Amino acid sequence: MGKQAAQRFDRQRFNLRKLNEPEVREHYLIEITNTFAALENVNDYEDVNRTWENIKENIQTSAKESLGLHELKQNKPWFDEDCLGFLDQSKWAKMQWIQDPSQRNVDILNNIRREVQPFQGQKEGISRS
Repeated sequence: MGKQAAQRFDRQRFNLRKLNEPEVREHYLIEITNTFAALENVNDYEDVNRTWENIKENIQTSAKESLGLHELKQNKPWFDEDCLGFLDQSKWAKMQWIQDPSQRNVDILNNIRREVQPFQGQKEGISRS
């Protein structure tokens, strides 16, 4: 996993849409103002990295308390029982065709493949015309 991918999983996503609500926006502004007021008392000689970590943690805490976290949608798995059924049908038809390459078995295999193609597009979110 790359560094950016790892950071993407570690990052918290706040529910920023709540900032459209006046009460929530006001509460968040008060939290941030209080946070920065507290940080004014930080020693000027303190390590810059430590100061940044304090600022970042305070902003994240304020955002989590005021806005809450954004809920990610759970994607449905695309390979489900229907896919497994089509796969089994396709394997069976191909084995029949390998054992007996008659026109009847070719037609059966082609019909199953035609049934599967639109189904694959639906699972992948692709519309086939």
